[in-house]
Amino acid sequence: MSVLKEFREFAMRGNVIDLAVGVVIGGAFGTIVKSLVDDVIMPPIGLLIGNVDFANLFFVLKEGAKAAPYASVAAAKEAGAVTLNIGLFINALVSFTIIAFAIFMLIKTLNKLQRPAPAAQAEVNTKECGYCLSSIPLKATRCPHCTSQLD
Repeated sequence: MSVLKEFREFAMRGNVIDLAVGVVIGGAFGTIVKSLVDDVIMPPIGLLIGNVDFANLFFVLKEGAKAAPYASVAAAKEAGAVTLNIGLFINALVSFTIIAFAIFMLIKTLNKLQRPAPAAQAEVNTKECGYCLSSIPLKATRCPHCTSQLD
């Protein structure tokens, strides 16, 4: 029974719950970025390049039961063909770049918020006597310790 109690204490720690929330939100964010890349960013880029659909940009390495050409990656897979899916890789690469940049900006902002403000330096109102090395007021003309005349 103590193992269950230990596990419950572990699972209820703040860090574990924060991690779980982060994983769920990260998964949702990944889905949003994937949709952004697949549905918003890549179609105009494909149009500019010359009507290229990145989702169906692939090379056939080995034909399947049905001979090429294949209209889409799904059709090639259905025929049993072996394909090199360059377009899907490019989409994944763009998604990763966007997510990595968003995480970088989030961490940068959090670090800036957590960074302690530089401590204000205390105003210097003393100086050191050049003869006895005692600390004396800045405006002093004679050292009170060794009675030396100061400049």
